Amino acid sequence: MRFVVATLFPELVNNYVKQGVVGRAVNKGIVGVETIDIRSFSTNKHRTVDDIPFGGGAGMVLMPEPVAQAIESAGTMSRTVLLTPSGRQFRQADAEAWSQLDSILLVCGRYEGIDQRIRDDFVDDAISIGDYVLSGGELGALVVLDATLRLVPGVLGNAQSVQSESYSDSLLEHPHYTRPAQWRGRDVPQVLLSGHHGKIAEWRRLKALQRTAALRPDLLKEACLTRKEKAQLANHSVVNGPEET
Repeated sequence: MRFVVATLFPELVNNYVKQGVVGRAVNKGIVGVETIDIRSFSTNKHRTVDDIPFGGGAGMVLMPEPVAQAIESAGTMSRTVLLTPSGRQFRQADAEAWSQLDSILLVCGRYEGIDQRIRDDFVDDAISIGDYVLSGGELGALVVLDATLRLVPGVLGNAQSVQSESYSDSLLEHPHYTRPAQWRGRDVPQVLLSGHHGKIAEWRRLKALQRTAALRPDLLKEACLTRKEKAQLANHSVVNGPEET
């Protein structure tokens, strides 16, 4: 898979993709990550890529020509995505779908944003990673890159871990414990030490339901629940149960 990031700060992306899971995947040749410096397409000696907005207002706007040339220089891409606070929210489902593509180009906004004509004519989608404003799209691009690339086959050492993560089935993930079994007066739930795989799976499912109902009840609308689980939710037994015991 080929990932390309068009940005004014390519070093931010280049430094990140040398690390951790993504770095190992790049080194193994499973995925490729490239950066395009938008400023290299400036048409003046000062490498200016922004200007004041028509109609007045604070801040500066990225001019269309340098951004357009940066996008065009990437060649044919399966999907071109703009990172912007005014985009729709990025979801796990997007990461899953995009991990199946051959290539993705992420365009990082800066300042007050990008000329609307770029959004209208050069990108397929506009996304945001949350209801807040950052200084630029680079952090959002790294979030999208990491969330997507880790789902590409071969990137994670244990592919099964992807299937049980938060949001993979519209539920938050169950609690995790490791050694020691007793730590500062707190014990690991006995069911996890029992070796009974069926009971462990049942416990984990219940804890995932409890956590989701308590912290992200909105996700339950998309979750595939059994009749028993729906009944538990209806009478609040899932919500009111102890989460970590």
